[in-house]
Amino acid sequence: MNLGSERRRRAALTRLSERIGALSEAAALSEGRVEDDVVDYVKGITERADQRLAFSGDNTIVALAGATGSGKSSLFNALAGAQLARSGVQRPTTRRAMAACWGPSNPDRLLDWLRVPVRTNVGPGKGLDGLVLLDLPDHDSTERENRLEVDRLVALVDMLVWVVDPQKYADAALHEGYLRPMADHADVMVVVLNQADRLTGPQLDQATGDLRRLLDSEGLREVPLLCTSALTGAGVDELLDRLTGTVRTKRAASARLGDDITSAAAALSEGIGGDVPANVNSDRVKQLDAALARAAGVERVGEAVLTSMSRRGRAATGWPFVSWVQRLRPDPLRRLHLDLPAGRRKDLDEEPPGPTVIERTSLQTATGGVEQARVGTALRALSDDSSRGLPQGWADAVRAASKARSDQLPAELDRAVAGADLELGKGQWWWRIVRLLQWLLMAAVIVGLGWLGIDLLLEHLGMGTIPAPGWWGIPAPVVLAGGGSIAGIVLGVLARFGVAAGARAAQRRAVDALVDAVSEVSDRAVIDPIEAELERHRDALVAVRRAAPKN
Repeated sequence: MNLGSERRRRAALTRLSERIGALSEAAALSEGRVEDDVVDYVKGITERADQRLAFSGDNTIVALAGATGSGKSSLFNALAGAQLARSGVQRPTTRRAMAACWGPSNPDRLLDWLRVPVRTNVGPGKGLDGLVLLDLPDHDSTERENRLEVDRLVALVDMLVWVVDPQKYADAALHEGYLRPMADHADVMVVVLNQADRLTGPQLDQATGDLRRLLDSEGLREVPLLCTSALTGAGVDELLDRLTGTVRTKRAASARLGDDITSAAAALSEGIGGDVPANVNSDRVKQLDAALARAAGVERVGEAVLTSMSRRGRAATGWPFVSWVQRLRPDPLRRLHLDLPAGRRKDLDEEPPGPTVIERTSLQTATGGVEQARVGTALRALSDDSSRGLPQGWADAVRAASKARSDQLPAELDRAVAGADLELGKGQWWWRIVRLLQWLLMAAVIVGLGWLGIDLLLEHLGMGTIPAPGWWGIPAPVVLAGGGSIAGIVLGVLARFGVAAGARAAQRRAVDALVDAVSEVSDRAVIDPIEAELERHRDALVAVRRAAPKN
C-alpha cells in the first residue's frame, strides 16, 4: 500500500471514529425518547464498532456463511489449501466456527474477541497476510445455539461470503433472514454459487441468471456473484483474488463498520425526526404567563395596592382633623399578608410603606378552580405547540417536561408574589412636605382658636382682650383659625389628585413587578424544561446527522 493510500485509509478511520462517537452521543440523548429496542440496537452497534477499531487494522475478517450442504466447509479447505474442516459425510453440519489465519502468527486477541476457539495458522500467503477466514456454523441448523452463533459472528466480521448451492440458492431463510435485511452492506458481501461442477453449462447459466435477478430484486445489485467448485477448484482462484484485493486495500473493516453506522443512524433518525423550532412560541408563553398571573392573584394584588395606597396617601396628606379616619379602615394589603412585617412596620406618618419582604401570602387559597383550569389549558396548548412535528417519544418528553413541576406551581407563584418588590415607597417624597404643611396649618388653626378663646374668656371676666394686629383688615386670630382651616382643606383636596395619580402609578409598578415575578416562575418551572428538551432533541439531531455518511 503506497503512502497516499495509507493516508486516505487513516483519514477514513478517523472519520469513522468521529461517526461512531456522534452516533453514541445521539443514542444517549435519545434514551427514553426513542423506542428502547432501537436505542439498544444503536448502542450495540457503537460498542462493537469501538471494540473492532481497538484492534489493529492489519487484519481483515472474512466469514464463509451458508446453509447445510452448501459445501461451505469444502470451500474453506480449498481456500486454505489444507483439510482444516471436516466436510461431507464425516461432518454434515458445522457446529462451531473455526479460523484460518494468514501471516507470521495468529491474531489471538482478535480471535478471543470473536470467541473463535479453533484457529489454525496457514502461514504467509502471497497478498493474504492479515486475512482471518472463518468457517461459520450452518445458518439453517436445527440447533438454536448454532443459529445464534451465526447471527453473532455475522454482526462482527468485516466481510461476508455467502455460499449457496444449486438446489437451495433461493432459500427463503437465507434471503429473508440475511441477504435482504443486509442490503445496505452490499459493498462487504460476496455471493458464491458453489458446487458448480454438478451443473451443465446451460444449467449453470440458468442458475446464475436466476440468482442474479433475485439478488438484484433485493437491493443487492452491487454484490458480486461468483461460481466455484471446491471439488474441481473452479472459481477458487477468482475468489482468492477478490480476497487478496480486499486484504491489500485494508478497507473491509472500515467499510463494514461504516455500513453498520449508516444503518444504525438511519434507524435512529426515524425516531428523532426532523428539525423543529428550538424555542417555544412567544404567544403561547404570553398566554401561559397571563393564566399564571390570574392564578397568582396579580389583578387582585393590583387592586389592593390601588386601594391601600389611596388610603395611605389620603391619611398622610389630608386635613389632620379628619384624615385619621382613614386609619380605621382595614388595609387590603395587610389582609393579603403583603404588608411589611409587624416588627418592621412604622407609623405611616413616620415612614411610607416599603417593599414586600414576607414569604407567604393569603392568595394561595384565594384563587379558584377556574384559574387553575386556565393554567392547565395554557400548559397543554404550550406543550402541544412546542412538540408539534416531533416523533411521539420526543413529544411525550416535551409534555412531561412542561408538567414536571406543575404540582409546585401554586407554592412557587405564592412565594414569587410574596417576594416581589412592589416598590410601594416609591414616589411619595412629597407626602412629607404636604404633611408638614398640614401640621403647620393645623398649628395656625389651634393658635387662632386658642387666641380667640382667650379673648372671649378675658372679655367675659371684664379684663378686655389681647391686642391683636389686623391682617388684610381682619384680626390675626381669625386669619389664623379661618385661613388655616380653609388652606388645610384646600391643600388636602388638591393632594388627593396627586395621591390618586400616585396610587395608579403604584398599581402599575406593582402589577409589572408581579408579572415579572410570575414570568420568572414560568420560565424556571415550565419554559426552561421545555426548551431544554427541545435543545436535547436538536443536539440528538445534529449528532445523528454527523454520524451519517458524507455525500
